[in-house]
Amino acid sequence: MVERLGPYLAYKPSGSDWLGDVPAHWKVRRLRNVADMRVSNVDKHTRDGEQAVRLCNYVDVYKHESIGREIDYVAATATADEVERFKLATGDVLITKDSEDWTDIGVPATVEDVPNDVLCGYHLAMLRPHSDHMQSRFLLRALQARAVASQFHVRANGVTRYGLSHNAIKSIWLPVPPLSEQSAIARFLDRTNGRVERYVRAKEKLITFFEEQKRTFAKQAVTGQIDVRTRQPYPAYKASGFGWLGDMPEHWQMIRNARLFAQRNEIGRPELPILEVSLRSGVRVRDFEGSSRKQVMSDRSLYKRAAKGDVAYNMMRMWQGAVGVAPTDGLVSPAYVVAKPMPGIDSRYFDHLFHTRAYMTEVDKYSRGIVKDRNRLYWEDFKQMPTPCPPPEEQAAIAAAVDGQTATTSACIRNMRSQISLAHEYRTRLVADLVTGKLDVREAATRLSSEPDTLGAVDHREGAVP
Repeated sequence: MVERLGPYLAYKPSGSDWLGDVPAHWKVRRLRNVADMRVSNVDKHTRDGEQAVRLCNYVDVYKHESIGREIDYVAATATADEVERFKLATGDVLITKDSEDWTDIGVPATVEDVPNDVLCGYHLAMLRPHSDHMQSRFLLRALQARAVASQFHVRANGVTRYGLSHNAIKSIWLPVPPLSEQSAIARFLDRTNGRVERYVRAKEKLITFFEEQKRTFAKQAVTGQIDVRTRQPYPAYKASGFGWLGDMPEHWQMIRNARLFAQRNEIGRPELPILEVSLRSGVRVRDFEGSSRKQVMSDRSLYKRAAKGDVAYNMMRMWQGAVGVAPTDGLVSPAYVVAKPMPGIDSRYFDHLFHTRAYMTEVDKYSRGIVKDRNRLYWEDFKQMPTPCPPPEEQAAIAAAVDGQTATTSACIRNMRSQISLAHEYRTRLVADLVTGKLDVREAATRLSSEPDTLGAVDHREGAVP
């Protein structure tokens, strides 16, 4: 994305293990020597007698690289002293100070242009660079570099929630190039960041398109809008009698689920694997060792058996698509319903049908409960639901076509997500190399167009230094 860059001519030890060697003419300073720091204590409460303000909060900084007028700031109140101390000014750099995840500490954002009543909110630290030592855009990029960000991570204290002390923030080591060089580095990175963001947005649009294409094909196939063998509509249609489906192929039937499936309500064997229903991937074998949420099954005797090819669904989440086909014999939670397909029924076809929005809406209508979002689809209600049923050979053909289209589309999406990941990694590495002086960007920066790239909102969970 950018031209080839080379190293500086001469280097010296920085004195910091984090930074390593730096260009010979650079300085290395602690944060306290190049910026003033204030840690905000202004919360979201509104109190009588205080001045009405708006707050820039943790999420605003976490999700945006630049803090400007487009953000919907939270209304609050503050004392006159708080207004004086924490009022934001152009050029300030804000960082996240506390988080449940230590890798989310120290995420920076620059203040570009904010209304006059916006203050730095709670859980944030406000850095105001000394103009004779540090430029705010360079400070932003330096704080994004792994060599600097990691200093925050190791200094964070806590067990379930992590935070930085004042001294921990002030004590981190920063590379300090000459101001002209800081400007060149920041400008070069701003331009590169704009290019990366445009590239990522283009890939994300393609992903959205392919996801919708996948859903559209599946819906058309399982509801009979197209014949997957010809990729054209069927020769003749008839009214299904149900508004959610509309017309269906003339030779299809509407059959209640009780004639398609029988409930399997068997006690499973303890040696069988545990199966779970995922909203994203259907029924799968639960991975206890590889999962971050390691669990211990206290009593497998309470679990039900699902045979390979059975349809299993979560009673409380069927309306959201928590349904799938068992890939192997296994044990499922008592909160699941297991439906055994009758002879001539291809459960793969019905799995795809059950994941369409139209069918999930019908599931919601048949579900029961006191509170809507806790409704359950019991077997007695599921078996009453009318469902379109093609002949057995068509069920298999439709399932195979949808599976094939899904596999092809999913491979394209994985490839694009990989490209997005590589673009983020490229940006992260470039930031680290430039702000620590591993690459010399001075000459390249002079060739940049005078018209700056527009910076888009950056989600640090995708592109920030881990």
